[in-house]
Amino acid sequence: MEDRKDEEVVARQGPSVFRLAFAQLRSKSDAEDVFQEVFLRYVEKTPEFESSEHEKAWFLRVTLNCCRNVWRAPWHRRNVPLEDGLPFETRDQWDLHQELLRLPQKYRVVLHLFYWEDMPTEEIARITGCSPAAVRKRLERARGMMKEILEEEGLENV
Repeated sequence: MEDRKDEEVVARQGPSVFRLAFAQLRSKSDAEDVFQEVFLRYVEKTPEFESSEHEKAWFLRVTLNCCRNVWRAPWHRRNVPLEDGLPFETRDQWDLHQELLRLPQKYRVVLHLFYWEDMPTEEIARITGCSPAAVRKRLERARGMMKEILEEEGLENV
């Protein structure tokens, strides 16, 4: 019965974990490694969650921590990511993601969590370790940067 519960958790949280890892690491293989690491930690720790929001926040927080570990690894600094397949449903989403990658990491995180994971700023603040005011300011700055990038590339309607 425990395997069934774990499969349900992977089905429920897996897409969010992978999307966030891919958005942060820009590599399908690195995102897959983080995905495995996150769910391995889940199985090892077997945390108890108060609600579905708490469960999602735990998985996204662990995902961000694992991504940071990848970025800090000495081998990663010497690696050049290869272009992988599209983890997005449409070409417009892929184009938007490519432009999003031009933003600094702290802005990419808040935009991703806010728009792709549909999280409120208070929850993003808990996950990122920032204050809600800092998250709102980062969202404001990130939106401005994205607007400039999209106008520059002629993709305002994406």
